[in-house]
This record gives sequence, structure tokens and C-alpha cells, in this order.
Amino acid sequence: MRIIAIANQKGGVGKTTTSINLGACLGERGLRTLVLDLDPQANATSAVGLSPGDHESVYQSLIQGNSDMNRLCVQTKYPNLSIIPSDMDLAGCEIELARDDDHLIRLRRLLHDFRPQAPYDAMLMDCPPSLGVLMTSALASADEVIIPLQCEYFGLEGLSKIVRVLEQIKNSGANPGVEIEGIVMTMADTRTNLSQQVINDVRQHFNETVYQTIIPRSVRLGEAPSFGQVITDYAPNSTGAHAYRSLADEFLDRHAVAAA
Repeated sequence: MRIIAIANQKGGVGKTTTSINLGACLGERGLRTLVLDLDPQANATSAVGLSPGDHESVYQSLIQGNSDMNRLCVQTKYPNLSIIPSDMDLAGCEIELARDDDHLIRLRRLLHDFRPQAPYDAMLMDCPPSLGVLMTSALASADEVIIPLQCEYFGLEGLSKIVRVLEQIKNSGANPGVEIEGIVMTMADTRTNLSQQVINDVRQHFNETVYQTIIPRSVRLGEAPSFGQVITDYAPNSTGAHAYRSLADEFLDRHAVAAA
């Protein structure tokens, strides 16, 4: 099971949208995918039709060190897509875990125990929009990181910060092998010069790390979570659905994974 953090400390850049829609599209392609909702706002949980608080989050496992994470996995209504839901209790981790010397590797230990028995091919961790304990714990636990990047000038500033944090995580010894798997350009408005300029600048500096697939700014993508649906269910023929299916195919190509 590959563990991939979907991370960016900026809010509103498409982390949750990418987590659930990429996960659903990978599931369509036959990849058994698990989304771990680490954001106390629980948007990924509600976006797949679950009510936050109805199911146990990873909070107790993090606080108590309970390694039985299989019981937390909930099968969604979408094929090959499960989720470990979130709830507001996770907000307490920012305070409670920070008191412990091992807070940075607590999640890493849980996932180390979970991985051998997990019936999944990939885990996507939807990280909160901050540089707090939950996000840094996810970076310390992941094999790879996907960074959704909004096609605006301030997105470039945010990119440099998360790259710097990732280097700090590696240099600290908490997770020396973690790498940036890819950068996904999101909320692109191809009618504007600014979007294209940001895309060109990022590709110039990060080359093949940047996905060729570009996620467009889309009303349908914004509407789908309010109905508890992923975009391929809510608007299967929309530009957003086509984009995330293309992103899933590109992800599979990068990992040389044969879809069922």
C-alpha cells in the first residue's frame, strides 16, 4: 500500500477535492483506495455522503496508540473506495499530541502496523490547511506527497513553504525517504494569462514533477460535495470529471500500476 499525503498549508486550493475525486477515479480503475480524512472540518467525509461524527475517526488511535485501524475503515458507495472519516475531535490532536515528544511519528507508527494487513493498494491522506501537528504528522508518515496548487500568484508562495517544510521533515530524520510525487495545478482558468503564467513558472522549476493534467475551475466541482457526491457521480460528463479521470490515469502511469 502506497501512502500519499495530499498537502498544502494554504486553504481552498483543492486538497479535499483532489483527495476524494482522485480516490474515486482510482477506484473506478480498479485500484483499492483508502482516503484518510485528517482535517477536523471533515469535508472529505461529508463529500462522500457520510455524516461527520457518525463513525469513529483516527483521533483515539492517535491519542491512545491503538493500532487496530481496520475497524475505522468505512466502505463508501463508490467501488474500491473506502474512507477513515474525520470529526471535530481531531482538532484536539493539535494540543494533545503536541505535548508528547513522539507527536511527529505517532501516525507513522500506526500506519506502519496497519500497512501489512491493509486490503488497499493506495492511501490518500487529506491534510488540514495548516502547518500544525496533523499535517506534519502526515508528511512524516507518507511515502510521497501530492501538492495541489491553485493557479494564482499566491499559490507560488505557498508552494515554496511546503517544499521547505518537507525538507525539514526529511532532514530531521522523521521521514528521510519522503518525496514529492507530483504537483497538481488546480482551479485553472485557461481564459486568463495569469493561470497559464503560473503553470509555466511551476513547470519551469519542477519539470516532470508537475502533472500534465490540469484541473479546471468548475462550478460542478464546487457543487458536488454539497450533495455528498464525487464529481464522476454528480456530473460524470463534466470537464471536472474528465480532468480527474485523466489525473488518475496519469497517476497509474507514473506508478506503473495495472488497473483491474
